[in-house]
Amino acid sequence: MTMTDDELLDGARGFLPGVVELRRDLHLHPELGTDLPRTQSAVLEALDGLGLDVRTGSSLSSVVADLDGGAGDGPTILLRGDMDALPMPEDTGLDFSSTVDGAMHACGHDAHTSMLVGAARLLAERRDELAGRIRFMFQPGEEGFGGAVQMIDEGVLDGVDAAFALHVAPNLWSDWIVYRPGAAMASADVVEITITGRGGHASTPHWAADPVPAACEAVLALQSMITRTVNAFDPAVLTIAKIRAGTTDNVIPESATLTGTLRAVSESTRHAVWDRIRQVTDGIAAAHGCTARVEILEGYPVTVNDARFTDWARQVATDVLGPKTVAEMPSPVMGAEDFSYVLQKVPGAIFFLGVCPPEHPNPFEAPACHSNRMVLNEDAMATGIAIHAAVATSFLAAKGEFG
Repeated sequence: MTMTDDELLDGARGFLPGVVELRRDLHLHPELGTDLPRTQSAVLEALDGLGLDVRTGSSLSSVVADLDGGAGDGPTILLRGDMDALPMPEDTGLDFSSTVDGAMHACGHDAHTSMLVGAARLLAERRDELAGRIRFMFQPGEEGFGGAVQMIDEGVLDGVDAAFALHVAPNLWSDWIVYRPGAAMASADVVEITITGRGGHASTPHWAADPVPAACEAVLALQSMITRTVNAFDPAVLTIAKIRAGTTDNVIPESATLTGTLRAVSESTRHAVWDRIRQVTDGIAAAHGCTARVEILEGYPVTVNDARFTDWARQVATDVLGPKTVAEMPSPVMGAEDFSYVLQKVPGAIFFLGVCPPEHPNPFEAPACHSNRMVLNEDAMATGIAIHAAVATSFLAAKGEFG
């Protein structure tokens, strides 16, 4: 017999103290990017003795651990937890605040990693009931480094039939699970626009071609372009977050540079906006006697949940938690995820786990992910462990059928 829903939750709560201890250790010692030697070592130590087939990455500090069931052959499902932190200071005042200057686990990856370890411990205890394989993907480099792509190149998806991930959400009531079929998270591109004119003395702008007014006009025009040419039901967000021009008060600079981010929830709108950015900036620059160069650094694609898998996993979560705390998101999240690359290769989904701390009765007032004051309710990690385990065991019990 496989674990009942109550057994999953009770088992997850039993492992919670060790999971919290691991999470706090990772929080104290955050690492950035794809080289996470201390984090990798902590994960390997936490998995030791579970009887898993463990291997590490060659191009990054990843860990892949396979749990082979003892009840015969079956499908393979992958569960992912990302491990890297953000390059930012921490101002939470926690007893286990970051000890690394300029680095903080402000996106909950310490919780993701620890919950996945907890799920591995819980599932390893029930190995004999499982027919198939569960692959645990401990991934560095989610925060802009594309670690998922490197792990895919190293074979993490070989033989995988489906994939699942959880992301903590401090602006969602604790222990809630929310989901969305189809586009669940946005793409993310970096946009850099350089407008070049002709420098000169600030007292004689008519002898120069000032790029600063052109740049200012471009910022406003780009916002109008988004609202007037992009379908409101297939949205995009363009934020110019940095403007750089000039060196002093009495010199007209030769160039001005605008840098920002573009988010979209469909590839068609994403690429259409690329073209429109070029059209707008070229036209405005020309009107000011300047030229424009647009560079778009293509980032993560849209994260698209498989609709059938999402509906199936929703039912699994509902069986564990009940219908009152499982809900569909009304719209995609405009943040981005490199789990999108995994979902381009195999069916699966990423769900969100509410971890709003109890001191915030209104979760919308809690510090969000990427805030220097972001905290989470560690008790909710038991729910995350249970959902990971429930999705994995249900997938194997269904012999990989989820439609």
